[in-house]
Amino acid sequence: MVVDPTSPERGFETRAVHCGQEPDAVTGSVIPAVHLATTYRQGAVGAAGPYEYARSGNPTRHSLERQLASLEGAGFAFAFASGLAAEDAVLRAVLSPGDHVVLPRDAYGGTFRLVAQVHAPTGVAYTSTDIAEPAALAAAWRDETRLVWVETPSNPSLAIVDIAATAAFAHARGARLVVDNTFATPYLQQPLALGADVVVHSTTKYLGGHSDVVGGVVALDDAAVAERLGFLQNATGAVPGPWDCYLVQRGVKTLALRMQRHCANADAVARYLAGHRRVAATYYPGLPGHRGHEVAGRQMRGFGGIVSFVHADGEGAALAMVARTGVFTLAESLGAVESLIEHPGRMTHAVLAGSGLAIDPALVRLSVGIESLDDLLADLDQALSQ
Repeated sequence: MVVDPTSPERGFETRAVHCGQEPDAVTGSVIPAVHLATTYRQGAVGAAGPYEYARSGNPTRHSLERQLASLEGAGFAFAFASGLAAEDAVLRAVLSPGDHVVLPRDAYGGTFRLVAQVHAPTGVAYTSTDIAEPAALAAAWRDETRLVWVETPSNPSLAIVDIAATAAFAHARGARLVVDNTFATPYLQQPLALGADVVVHSTTKYLGGHSDVVGGVVALDDAAVAERLGFLQNATGAVPGPWDCYLVQRGVKTLALRMQRHCANADAVARYLAGHRRVAATYYPGLPGHRGHEVAGRQMRGFGGIVSFVHADGEGAALAMVARTGVFTLAESLGAVESLIEHPGRMTHAVLAGSGLAIDPALVRLSVGIESLDDLLADLDQALSQ
C-alpha cells in the first residue's frame, strides 16, 4: 500500500514538506505553482468554480492553510496579511461590546495596542495580569469575561503558562482560550491538543524564518468560529498575496531543522548569560531556575530560540550594549535564521512606556539564530565586556 505523506499519522517533518503541496497534476511539478491571478473564468453567471476572485480565495493561500492546519492539528486554518491582522480577526470573531478579555502583563506591544486602542473604544474591556499565576487569573476574572489571551513563552519575559490548566479554568467559566504560538511554533508546542480553542501565529517569524515575508495565521477546530473567520477574512480583505504565501510555505518545510538549531544555540547562550557578572537576570524556560521550567518541559518539545536578560548596569548600559554587537543585528522582529538583538522598552514594547506594564528598561531581548555558536558567544562577550 502506498504511504500517504499527508496523513495525520505521518511525522511532523513529513507533513511540513508534503501537506498542501502535492505534485501538479498537469505538469508533475513537485513545487506547487504560485497562482498570481486575481480573477477566474466562470462557466456561466452564478456558476463560479472553487475560485472567483483572489481576495475570496487563492490556490496558493489555500495550499499554505492546509499545510499549517495539519501542523497545528487543526480542522481549519486561515492565512492573513500579518500576525496582527490574524489577531484582529480572532477578536472580532469571538468578542462583542461589553465582553471582557484577559491579557498577559507582558503581551506583545502590538497585541496590547490592538486591544487597548482599537477594540476597547468599541466597548471591549480588558485586564492585564500574570496569567501564569492561577490566583492572578482568578482575580482578573469577571462575569463578562469571554476570552483569555495567552503567549507562552511570552514576549519578552519568556513567561510560561500551563495551557491545559488555563484552558480548563476558562472553559469551566464559559470562556475561550487563545494561544499565541509564535515563539514556540507548532514544532515545539501543540496548543489545540492541550485544550486551547484558537491558535494564532505571526508567520513573519519562525514559520517564514528568513525575514523576508510578513503574514499571520489562525488555526482552530470550532466550525462555527471558523465560518466567522472565513467571512472576516473575505469581508475585511486582510489577506496575504500568493508570493507571500509561497515564501511562508517554503520556510515551513525546514521549520523542524531550524528550530532544533535555534533551541540548541539559545540554550547555550542562556547558560552563558546566566553566569555573566554584568547580567542581573536571565529569562529562558530551559534554565532549571526559570519559574516555568517544569511546565515548559511538559508541554514543549524544546525551549525555543528567544532569550531575554537584564543588564546589571541599567538602561544606559543596555542601550550601549545592543549597539556594539556584530553577529547579532540590532533590529526588531525575531525568529529568522540570523540572530537579532533589541531593547524592548524602546522598540517593540515602546507602546507600554509610562504605564504600569512598562518593560524593565534594562531588559535586552535576543532572537538567537542558527549561526556558529562560538561566534554568537564571542559577539555577546565583547559587547558585554566593554
